[in-house]
Amino acid sequence: MEHITVLKGETIDSLEVKKNKIYVDATLGGGGHSEEILKRLSNSGHLYAFDQDIYAINESKKRLAHFKNFTPIQANFKDLEEELIKRGVSKIDGIVFDLGLSSFQIDDKERGFSYLMDNDLDMRMDQSALLSAKDIVNDYSYEELVSIFFAYGEEKNARSIAKEIIKRRPITRTSELVEITDKINYNTKGHSAKRVFQALRIEVNKELDVLKKALEDGVKMLNKGGRMAVITFHSLEDKIVKHFFKKESETNVPKNLMIIDLPVPNLRKITNKPILPSEEEINANSRSRSAKLRVVEKN
Repeated sequence: MEHITVLKGETIDSLEVKKNKIYVDATLGGGGHSEEILKRLSNSGHLYAFDQDIYAINESKKRLAHFKNFTPIQANFKDLEEELIKRGVSKIDGIVFDLGLSSFQIDDKERGFSYLMDNDLDMRMDQSALLSAKDIVNDYSYEELVSIFFAYGEEKNARSIAKEIIKRRPITRTSELVEITDKINYNTKGHSAKRVFQALRIEVNKELDVLKKALEDGVKMLNKGGRMAVITFHSLEDKIVKHFFKKESETNVPKNLMIIDLPVPNLRKITNKPILPSEEEINANSRSRSAKLRVVEKN
């Protein structure tokens, strides 16, 4: 399946790309957002794009080969500041995070991300990483499994699923895990394995931990007037982004304290409520349904 970039126009418009400035796509994926940014840049502007998935890097090099002001970087966005400084970049003018999986990651059954296809349990975005979903399912204790299913999947039947996993080990295939969730979640809304697979993917890739650091580093590197746009696809991600933007856009002054010159907060919210995909986009790409776009500007 071809990768369809979610909220592409809304995201790029919200960045207000200046043609001679420096931008970062922290989640290159299929290259859709990167391509739109590059179309708006002159030769004196530049785009740096991050992805830990070597397949995404190689595909984007082909797709964006005609742009000379594009630097792909194979790295996790938690290393954003370090990797940019290595390349002589200490300040940027805009950054976009698209936190969803790329369609080629979901649809490549070899990667083990999808509960709809039978394959080896993997879920590593960085194929050189040591920890896979198979390791977690077979090596984590009952308590650890329950914890990640509750925390990262919001799975109400976490205990029953963890107990069944322990009983059936070793488990090596996605279909074996789906058999367990089908047995226990037969009466729940949506696919029985959706929340468990989400929890495993987040744990394998430490997604929530690295997101917090990347947001902090991205804001620190933004020039005044620079913008950050973040697209989330589930409530755990969105909660982190929403709270971070709220904290950074408020002045922490006690209500009963009179101050003439209020300190200027770090950020200004461009979107008080998230931008959601249109019905047309959802009809064209059902995977966009849960997407939320939030945007801030550096003061």
